[in-house]
Amino acid sequence: MTYIIIANSAIFLLDLFSNGLSVSSLLGFQPMAILQGEVWRLVTFILVPETQKPIWFVVSMFFYYFLGNLMEREWGAAKFTLFYLCGALLTLIAGFIGGFFMGTMGYAIAAPTITMYQVNLSLFLAFATLYPEAPLRFYFVIPIKAKWLAVLYVGLMAWDIISIPGYMMALMLPMILPGDIAALANYAIFFWSEIRTFCARTFRRAKHQNSRQTVNFKQATKEAKQQKGYLHKCAVCGKTDTDYPDEEFRYCSKCNGYYCYCSEHIHNHIHIE
Repeated sequence: MTYIIIANSAIFLLDLFSNGLSVSSLLGFQPMAILQGEVWRLVTFILVPETQKPIWFVVSMFFYYFLGNLMEREWGAAKFTLFYLCGALLTLIAGFIGGFFMGTMGYAIAAPTITMYQVNLSLFLAFATLYPEAPLRFYFVIPIKAKWLAVLYVGLMAWDIISIPGYMMALMLPMILPGDIAALANYAIFFWSEIRTFCARTFRRAKHQNSRQTVNFKQATKEAKQQKGYLHKCAVCGKTDTDYPDEEFRYCSKCNGYYCYCSEHIHNHIHIE
């Protein structure tokens, strides 16, 4: 990641002091230029800065350097490099797909359709998965955990597509959607087991919450609290959550019925048949 940051910084400075000559335009992804023989763009688009605004460039470079170093320490250099190159390849394919559809609809395909924004987005999603509780600051002010910031970014991606005006859909959709899909696909390839586990756990939780046993249990506890003034009461010693608010109460799964026990008796009682 360090070499990517250095190359981005060098090209940014060349653009800034080149007296109108844009080095980025010579290196960026342009489908038509690549098809005409400028094949170096297949590689050099990785090195082109996402923004030409100095403040945002500096902030983004520090941020990606921070993410890249953490990910490299977590995964190792080999896996991190594979992740980044896989993201670049998927983004490259997405750029050609977007350029093809723009061309078939009569739009010029000389303009770049992708940047490294999509790869860096998948990098952030990977970071948020590995470090979900890491504190970050949204717009440098609002403190927010990485997992919620990732959800927000994905939501903004969806909103960017939904909010496209109808008359601009044919032009903008091929420019936005393939790159977003590439970013999510790169993330899914490396985190498929985590995604599958999360979906299975969510399904089981929803199934449990809607099961007849859970519904009956919630109804019984609600009625008990309304009638008796407490929610939990140990079936052995009679402790209640009202008298002992710091006590931990649990229900025995082996007893025939809803029998509650305190922490002292949950593993020390005769099961009721």
